[in-house]
Amino acid sequence: MGFLTTHVLDTMNGCPAAGMRVALYRIDGDLPTLLREVALDADGRAGGPLLEGGAFHAGRYRLAFEVGAYFRARGIALPEPAFLDRVPLDFGIADASSHYHVPLLASPWSYSTYRGS
Repeated sequence: MGFLTTHVLDTMNGCPAAGMRVALYRIDGDLPTLLREVALDADGRAGGPLLEGGAFHAGRYRLAFEVGAYFRARGIALPEPAFLDRVPLDFGIADASSHYHVPLLASPWSYSTYRGS
């Protein structure tokens, strides 16, 4: 059985993004349905799979990372509106028997992602 995980690294401070809020949505047509919200642990991880077992299906999904709120909570003065606030990542799961890992590297001004292992 496959599963979905995420991990966020704060590239401004060179550390895991502990406490960042992340929401997971399934997207059917144009309608996103909230499946789960988490705060990342001290290692910048969700503390386990975000989706697994019978709930893990092929389809379109979105992870929404609260980057602006995270950096504000760390005391970073951001302009209003912030350049990056909520970062949505839309991705597809084609093989529900695989592990999908969606990491995010983030600063207040940039981000990157990839399919990790």
